[in-house]
Amino acid sequence: MFFLGRVLRTGVWLIAGGALLVAASRVPRRDNEQDLLNRLQQETRPVKKAKYEIRLARLKLLGARDAVDQGEPEKVRELLSLYLAHIHTSWQLLQSSGRNAFRKPEGFKELDIALRQDGRMLTDLGQRLPYFERGDVDKTAKEIEQIRAEVIKALFPPARSHGIGAGEVQP
Repeated sequence: MFFLGRVLRTGVWLIAGGALLVAASRVPRRDNEQDLLNRLQQETRPVKKAKYEIRLARLKLLGARDAVDQGEPEKVRELLSLYLAHIHTSWQLLQSSGRNAFRKPEGFKELDIALRQDGRMLTDLGQRLPYFERGDVDKTAKEIEQIRAEVIKALFPPARSHGIGAGEVQP
Protein backbone atom coordinates (compact mmCIF):
# COMPACT_ATOMS: atom_id res chain seq x y z
CA MET A 1 0.00 0.00 0.00
CA PHE A 2 2.84 2.35 0.87
CA PHE A 3 4.48 1.67 -2.49
CA LEU A 4 1.27 2.41 -4.47
CA GLY A 5 0.78 5.77 -2.74
CA ARG A 6 4.33 6.74 -3.48
CA VAL A 7 3.96 5.84 -7.17
CA LEU A 8 0.74 7.84 -7.42
CA ARG A 9 2.31 10.87 -5.77
CA THR A 10 5.32 10.69 -8.09
CA GLY A 11 3.02 10.39 -11.10
CA VAL A 12 0.99 13.40 -10.03
CA TRP A 13 4.16 15.46 -9.59
CA LEU A 14 5.44 14.43 -13.01
CA ILE A 15 2.16 15.33 -14.69
CA ALA A 16 1.96 18.67 -12.87
CA GLY A 17 5.57 19.46 -13.77
CA GLY A 18 4.95 18.60 -17.42
CA ALA A 19 1.84 20.75 -17.52
CA LEU A 20 3.80 23.63 -16.00
CA LEU A 21 6.52 23.28 -18.63
CA VAL A 22 3.95 23.28 -21.44
CA ALA A 23 2.24 26.35 -20.00
CA ALA A 24 5.54 28.17 -19.57
CA SER A 25 6.58 27.43 -23.14
CA ARG A 26 3.42 29.11 -24.47
CA VAL A 27 4.19 32.46 -22.83
CA PRO A 28 4.64 34.87 -25.74
CA ARG A 29 7.96 36.59 -25.93
CA ARG A 30 8.25 40.30 -26.47
CA ASP A 31 8.46 41.45 -30.04
CA ASN A 32 11.84 42.47 -31.34
CA GLU A 33 11.99 44.88 -34.28
CA GLN A 34 14.80 43.07 -36.08
CA ASP A 35 13.09 39.70 -35.65
CA LEU A 36 9.81 41.08 -37.00
CA LEU A 37 11.59 42.70 -39.97
CA ASN A 38 13.27 39.38 -40.78
CA ARG A 39 9.97 37.52 -40.58
CA LEU A 40 8.32 40.17 -42.73
CA GLN A 41 10.96 39.76 -45.43
CA GLN A 42 10.58 36.00 -45.51
CA GLU A 43 6.78 35.95 -45.44
CA THR A 44 4.89 35.63 -48.71
CA ARG A 45 1.29 35.56 -47.47
CA PRO A 46 -0.22 39.07 -47.39
CA VAL A 47 -2.37 38.48 -44.30
CA LYS A 48 0.60 37.25 -42.28
CA LYS A 49 2.66 40.20 -43.54
CA ALA A 50 -0.11 42.55 -42.45
CA LYS A 51 -0.04 41.04 -38.96
CA TYR A 52 3.71 41.59 -38.74
CA GLU A 53 3.22 45.19 -39.85
CA ILE A 54 0.65 45.65 -37.07
CA ARG A 55 3.14 44.34 -34.52
CA LEU A 56 5.90 46.61 -35.88
CA ALA A 57 3.53 49.56 -35.67
CA ARG A 58 2.82 48.76 -32.03
CA LEU A 59 6.56 48.77 -31.29
CA LYS A 60 6.83 52.25 -32.82
CA LEU A 61 3.88 53.49 -30.79
CA LEU A 62 5.39 52.11 -27.59
CA GLY A 63 8.63 53.83 -28.52
CA ALA A 64 6.75 57.10 -28.95
CA ARG A 65 5.24 56.64 -25.51
CA ASP A 66 8.73 56.17 -24.06
CA ALA A 67 9.98 59.24 -25.94
CA VAL A 68 7.19 61.30 -24.36
CA ASP A 69 8.36 60.10 -20.95
CA GLN A 70 11.92 61.15 -21.82
CA GLY A 71 10.81 64.54 -23.14
CA GLU A 72 11.98 64.03 -26.75
CA PRO A 73 9.34 65.63 -29.01
CA GLU A 74 11.32 65.12 -32.24
CA LYS A 75 11.62 61.41 -31.54
CA VAL A 76 7.88 61.25 -30.78
CA ARG A 77 7.12 62.87 -34.13
CA GLU A 78 9.43 60.46 -35.99
CA LEU A 79 8.06 57.36 -34.26
CA LEU A 80 4.45 58.39 -34.85
CA SER A 81 5.26 58.84 -38.53
CA LEU A 82 6.79 55.34 -38.66
CA TYR A 83 3.79 53.97 -36.78
CA LEU A 84 1.42 55.40 -39.38
CA ALA A 85 3.57 54.05 -42.21
CA HIS A 86 3.31 50.51 -40.79
CA ILE A 87 -0.44 50.84 -40.26
CA HIS A 88 -0.94 52.09 -43.82
CA THR A 89 1.18 49.23 -45.16
CA SER A 90 -0.82 46.70 -43.16
CA TRP A 91 -4.12 48.09 -44.48
CA GLN A 92 -2.82 48.15 -48.06
CA LEU A 93 -1.64 44.54 -47.76
CA LEU A 94 -5.06 43.44 -46.55
CA GLN A 95 -6.85 45.38 -49.28
CA SER A 96 -4.61 43.97 -52.00
CA SER A 97 -4.87 40.41 -50.68
CA GLY A 98 -8.16 39.91 -52.51
CA ARG A 99 -9.80 38.52 -49.37
CA ASN A 100 -13.42 39.20 -48.64
CA ALA A 101 -13.23 40.63 -45.13
CA PHE A 102 -16.83 39.66 -44.42
CA ARG A 103 -16.27 35.98 -45.23
CA LYS A 104 -12.62 35.65 -44.19
CA PRO A 105 -11.94 38.31 -41.57
CA GLU A 106 -8.49 37.09 -40.50
CA GLY A 107 -6.11 40.02 -40.53
CA PHE A 108 -8.92 42.56 -40.79
CA LYS A 109 -10.11 41.77 -37.25
CA GLU A 110 -6.58 41.99 -35.92
CA LEU A 111 -6.11 45.38 -37.55
CA ASP A 112 -9.42 46.63 -36.14
CA ILE A 113 -8.52 45.50 -32.63
CA ALA A 114 -5.04 46.99 -32.87
CA LEU A 115 -6.39 50.32 -34.11
CA ARG A 116 -8.92 50.44 -31.30
CA GLN A 117 -6.24 49.73 -28.68
CA ASP A 118 -3.82 52.15 -30.31
CA GLY A 119 -6.48 54.85 -30.35
CA ARG A 120 -6.82 54.54 -26.59
CA MET A 121 -3.05 54.61 -26.19
CA LEU A 122 -2.84 57.76 -28.33
CA THR A 123 -5.56 59.41 -26.24
CA ASP A 124 -3.58 58.65 -23.09
CA LEU A 125 -0.40 59.86 -24.77
CA GLY A 126 -2.05 63.13 -25.72
CA GLN A 127 -3.17 63.66 -22.12
CA ARG A 128 0.44 63.38 -20.98
CA LEU A 129 1.63 66.11 -23.33
CA PRO A 130 1.22 69.86 -22.94
CA TYR A 131 -1.68 71.18 -25.01
CA PHE A 132 0.45 72.86 -27.67
CA GLU A 133 2.53 69.71 -28.25
CA ARG A 134 -0.42 67.40 -28.92
CA GLY A 135 -0.75 68.19 -32.63
CA ASP A 136 1.11 65.15 -33.95
CA VAL A 137 -0.65 62.80 -31.57
CA ASP A 138 -4.06 64.21 -32.46
CA LYS A 139 -3.32 64.02 -36.18
CA THR A 140 -2.21 60.40 -35.83
CA ALA A 141 -5.31 59.53 -33.79
CA LYS A 142 -7.60 61.06 -36.44
CA GLU A 143 -5.83 59.20 -39.22
CA ILE A 144 -6.09 55.82 -37.54
CA GLU A 145 -9.78 56.46 -36.82
CA GLN A 146 -10.30 57.00 -40.55
CA ILE A 147 -8.48 53.76 -41.35
CA ARG A 148 -10.47 51.95 -38.66
CA ALA A 149 -13.70 53.22 -40.22
CA GLU A 150 -12.58 51.73 -43.56
CA VAL A 151 -11.71 48.42 -41.87
CA ILE A 152 -15.13 48.31 -40.17
CA LYS A 153 -16.76 49.03 -43.51
CA ALA A 154 -14.87 46.11 -45.06
CA LEU A 155 -15.77 43.79 -42.18
CA PHE A 156 -19.43 44.81 -42.10
CA PRO A 157 -20.45 45.84 -45.62
CA PRO A 158 -23.97 46.98 -46.48
CA ALA A 159 -26.42 44.07 -46.73
CA ARG A 160 -26.51 43.99 -50.54
CA SER A 161 -22.77 43.63 -51.01
CA HIS A 162 -22.65 40.18 -49.42
CA GLY A 163 -25.68 38.66 -51.06
CA ILE A 164 -28.57 39.70 -48.86
CA GLY A 165 -31.23 41.88 -50.46
CA ALA A 166 -32.90 44.85 -48.83
CA GLY A 167 -35.95 43.05 -47.44
CA GLU A 168 -34.55 39.54 -47.27
CA VAL A 169 -33.94 37.65 -44.10
CA GLN A 170 -30.61 35.93 -43.74
CA PRO A 171 -30.99 32.13 -43.46
